[in-house]
Amino acid sequence: GDGCGHMVMYQDSGTLASKNYPGTYPNYTLCEKKIQVPSGKRLILKIGDLDIESQKCESSYLTIQSSSTLHGPYCGNVMPVPKEIILDSNEATIHFESGSHVSGRGFLLSYASSDHPDLITCLERANHYTKTEYSRYCPAGCRDIAGDISGNIGEGYRDTSLLCKSAIHAGVIADELGGQISVTQQKGISRYEGGVANGVPSHDGSLSDKRFIFTSNGCNKSLSLEEGFLSKSQVTASSYWEETNEFGQLFQWSPDKAWLQVPGLAWASNHSSNREWLEIDLGEKKRITGIKTTGSGSTMLNFNFYVKTFTMNFRNNNSKWRTYKGILSNEEKVFQGNSNPGDMVRNNFIPPIVARYVRIIPQTWNQRIALKLELMGCRIMQANSSFTHSMWQKPSQSTETSLGKEDKTVTEPIPSEETNLGLKLTAIIVPILIVLCLFLFSGICICAALRRREAKGLSYGLSSAQKSGCWKQIKQPFTRHQSTEFTISYNNEKETPQKLDLVTSDMADYQQPLM
Repeated sequence: GDGCGHMVMYQDSGTLASKNYPGTYPNYTLCEKKIQVPSGKRLILKIGDLDIESQKCESSYLTIQSSSTLHGPYCGNVMPVPKEIILDSNEATIHFESGSHVSGRGFLLSYASSDHPDLITCLERANHYTKTEYSRYCPAGCRDIAGDISGNIGEGYRDTSLLCKSAIHAGVIADELGGQISVTQQKGISRYEGGVANGVPSHDGSLSDKRFIFTSNGCNKSLSLEEGFLSKSQVTASSYWEETNEFGQLFQWSPDKAWLQVPGLAWASNHSSNREWLEIDLGEKKRITGIKTTGSGSTMLNFNFYVKTFTMNFRNNNSKWRTYKGILSNEEKVFQGNSNPGDMVRNNFIPPIVARYVRIIPQTWNQRIALKLELMGCRIMQANSSFTHSMWQKPSQSTETSLGKEDKTVTEPIPSEETNLGLKLTAIIVPILIVLCLFLFSGICICAALRRREAKGLSYGLSSAQKSGCWKQIKQPFTRHQSTEFTISYNNEKETPQKLDLVTSDMADYQQPLM
């Protein structure tokens, strides 16, 4: 039968395990899979665990076949196995075969391209490292590997926690992609508070000597607290429930009660349908990196309302609603919500949503649709100026193809405020320059007219005007000058001499002789 178990295979990395791992693999089973990385790169493999009940590798064993070399067979639980295998090609065939046996976990291995020589397996823990700061590459597919973690993204994780699984819980990497993690070790704390995030449960933990914290870009702040509580008009819903208790008191489960920071009732819909929605207007485009949700709340003991799964829609001004989709598929992503009304659950958006309006659309729920929430993220300007983690970098071309055209725009950069300021300054300066050029051109035309009059026999009353030329009579902008009064007299003696107040310039560039 099929002896392959957990398997996540992405273009740059992946994880494979035997069936039932870490439980006992079946008798008389076969698992054969071809793995590959992009052409032109070499394949790196790391065997995280190997426990095959066979001392001579006759009926049960693991082999790795590249284009020119056979690695293995490997078997037993004490037989030396290379920690790392670097192949001479970009592809290999993994072959696992079992006969009759009593026990044995089988195998777990990870792979990546040669671009990631710091690859680790899903089983490595933080207490395996002594450095205060380090960076490693996690393969895709570590979320569902057995192993506990304790802690959270805010206070850090206990050093006995699995590194890559903790990174998925923290929202630093996506399980479907894997990615680079940067870790800082610090002094431990007396208690670690757990919780569910991105489909990974974290348990409460006790005192430890050390803990570790992931380096992030800092774009994970509360968007409602950043702006102050949003007005009621900025939180709307398809409907809401009104309840009258046995004492005749009216309770409104209205959308403005949906914020986690607001005590008391949550938002609850009046109907039970997956066409219900809760909409939030953030006032401007924001980079939204995650969402926290609860149900009707731990204080509302008479109600057991919560949303089990939901989807997300988003849009900007004058645009259509779009559905948030999976990283490697063109289908809408269904997020795992709550399993009880009180405990908070966090889901991160990788890649983040860039939008002004978002809608939460419940898909499944317990008894009645009800939730309280918090959106996490930051302003666009802050996101552009801060450190960008590898998980938010633009996907490769092959990944973009799987995302589809619609999802490409989710992470497209938005013009920053500095860019807008530059455009505004340009709009002011260019008209000023045009006016100055027109002013200079008008002065030249006046000079030409005066010369034509002189050619017809007109005489000038001041010899200084004849010497300096009409260029000296043009007003020099942005410079303070002294006015000079002079008289222009015509041959016609009946005309009264006119006095004109002109401005002379001391700039040598404008002193040209009259022709």
